[in-house]
Amino acid sequence: MPEKTARTRTVKKDAVLEAAVETAREAARSIAHPREVGDHIAFTMDADRLGTHWFACTEPGYSGWCWTVSVARVPRGRTATVCEVDLTPGEGALLAPEWVPWEDRLRPGDLTREDVLPYVVDDERLDQGFEDTGDDPDLPVIRELGLGRPRVLSAHGRAEAIARWYRSEQGPERGRRPRSTCSSCGFLLKMAGGMRTIFGVCANEWAPDDGRVVSLDHACGAHSETDVPKTGTAWPVRPSRINDGAIDSEPMPRDRGTDESAR
Repeated sequence: MPEKTARTRTVKKDAVLEAAVETAREAARSIAHPREVGDHIAFTMDADRLGTHWFACTEPGYSGWCWTVSVARVPRGRTATVCEVDLTPGEGALLAPEWVPWEDRLRPGDLTREDVLPYVVDDERLDQGFEDTGDDPDLPVIRELGLGRPRVLSAHGRAEAIARWYRSEQGPERGRRPRSTCSSCGFLLKMAGGMRTIFGVCANEWAPDDGRVVSLDHACGAHSETDVPKTGTAWPVRPSRINDGAIDSEPMPRDRGTDESAR
């Protein structure tokens, strides 16, 4: 004899329960107060004369969760009754984001002076202190021995620093060619090693880059050899805002004292 297959009966839709959206919403609001209840998402039938209304949860931190309101009615009844209100996780709500270790989540600028970074054994930006640190193979090998540092900056670390510093606000002026650059400024402190041909440190307390690494083709208004004459004031000198064209078209009136002396 052939095996009998189990039959599953489909639950019939219930128009009374499906139409009870506002009844379910008021029930959800009574539990969610003072939080808001979002839009109506769906209605599902759970059994005969038993269904569930789904409303979006707008609470921060509950992405993907829904307010669910179970409604039911008695046989031949025309009124929906609220059975239960709950906050239920929807699709993807229980899936935590991929874990990223703390040291991988950090970005430049996140650390304060009180924070401590974890020790990285194989840091590509560093070499052992007894290894060669020369950039040019044609130059004599430079060894940093006896300086008290177990590791020194590697070629990769130097290349990253050069690119990062040169792209910063302390790099070359963009869009215009300044008259005097940091390479000719008396306030520039030279750096040691191969970077001395590209960067220096600003030592002018009046400059906006004081104490920072600047490129030799960087420029600012606090250059030691500025060509702006001293006007007797300590305030920065800015270009005049007078309309030169108006002065040429309308000559300035003479001084009365000058006119009387001329007579």
